[in-house]
Amino acid sequence: MACPQLRFLSRSDTQATAMVLSLTGWMDGGEVSTGSVGFLIEQLHMRPLAEIDPEDFYILNFPGPMDVSALFRPDVKIEDGLIRRFAMPSNVFHGSPGHPLILFQGREPHIHWGGYLECLLEAASRFGVRRIYFVGSYSGLTPHTREPRIYASVSDASLKPELEQYGVRFSTYEGPGSLVTHLTSVASARGVEVVSLVAEIPAYVQGRNPKCIEAMVRRLAAMLDLRVDLDLMRRASDLFEERLTAAVQSREGLPEQIRRLEAEYDQELFNTEMGDLRQWLQDQGIRLD
Repeated sequence: MACPQLRFLSRSDTQATAMVLSLTGWMDGGEVSTGSVGFLIEQLHMRPLAEIDPEDFYILNFPGPMDVSALFRPDVKIEDGLIRRFAMPSNVFHGSPGHPLILFQGREPHIHWGGYLECLLEAASRFGVRRIYFVGSYSGLTPHTREPRIYASVSDASLKPELEQYGVRFSTYEGPGSLVTHLTSVASARGVEVVSLVAEIPAYVQGRNPKCIEAMVRRLAAMLDLRVDLDLMRRASDLFEERLTAAVQSREGLPEQIRRLEAEYDQELFNTEMGDLRQWLQDQGIRLD
């Protein structure tokens, strides 16, 4: 089914085997989704190749209080009585002839999910994409001093052994769904594989989270065999953790709560990664608890 809202910005023979999606909205806490893909677009010197016309996919006038309605309206900038910017939601596919990869930055649509997915899948088909990755995040109990846990859901069980080598866990979840969940559920019928990677970020940390972005980019770069320079991102991650740790010390009761999270995280890591050893010791009559 053709997608009339899909527009190619220039004639391009770019072909790719994989596409990575980032979406603002539902699963972009800490800017893990948009921050990870934005970093890769810059590092790989990618340029816009196509876009999805936003007109049919967003509610721009939501009835209600101004603070709620403002979340839906286009972003504008007015200077000295002149309109300098009127920005509708943006959904852009980026690519580069030197990389068999498409990077997509968009905003999860409010309505017509099926039509939006048709645009994504048609673009994937035009570019030759066989696998689509999504990167995102959710707030959880991971302490800021530890590597964020990354959970995966996949369109087919055959993908799981490949992902296990990267240390991801597989999601167990029931509740509200997302556009990516919808995409994952229909992908196999369209001949496309989907891998959704979601980082668990500290619930007590607000705003951009460089540490979680770095962890996601590092994992994604390994999966896609990307040659990207992570040195600056690692330094930003370390500095972020140092400053956050210092700030935490000034909040009464918070350091103790974080130490509890650290202990629970470390115990779970031990139970997961040392499971075989634990079983062997127990078989020998040696208990660890």
